[in-house]
Amino acid sequence: MRTRRASKAGATLPRDFYDRPTLVVAEELLGKVLVHRTPGGTAGGMIVETEAYIGEDDPACHAAPGPTVRNAPLYGPPGVAYVYLNYGIHYLVNAVTEAEGRPAAVLIRALHPVDGARLMQKRRAPDGRAVADTELCRGPGNLTRALGITLTENLSDLGSGRLRIEDRGFARGEVAWGPRVGIRVGVERPWRCWIAGHPSVSGRAR
Repeated sequence: MRTRRASKAGATLPRDFYDRPTLVVAEELLGKVLVHRTPGGTAGGMIVETEAYIGEDDPACHAAPGPTVRNAPLYGPPGVAYVYLNYGIHYLVNAVTEAEGRPAAVLIRALHPVDGARLMQKRRAPDGRAVADTELCRGPGNLTRALGITLTENLSDLGSGRLRIEDRGFARGEVAWGPRVGIRVGVERPWRCWIAGHPSVSGRAR
């Protein structure tokens, strides 16, 4: 699948984009561009796969135990990043959604490179081996490594920070929905969505 080219600069999404039902935001983030600007360069990719986590009654959501120091961003204002270390290995990045006090977020699961593919290559494979463009940001841990996202970006304003989500007018195509992956509870909820047929999608049913 080929990504339609658009301008390098795009309008960042306003806070009220995120202040809506999480499943709506999860779908409408598809086709938007996650960008990280760092002293080492800029890298960004079109979002092709997301996953929703909603409220304390969602056993897979970090808010399930109630408020903690770690999950505090979920209870804060919408439109900020929630970044955490998963199993002590990978950083994962989420966009906080819904009104303040209603914990929910969208996990960004996969991107298709748009900006800085060479920089992504260096970050993903410092040994110099070649990584296909479709593999660079396939999977939530791979995309944060490719974009250089760490805990430093936790609580970043996605509308004005170095880490942001932009609308560049990319056509997203058909959207598919299915069960979330990589979790042990709440697997029956069909809260993962992706651009149907896109080669950079990470979960099953690509």
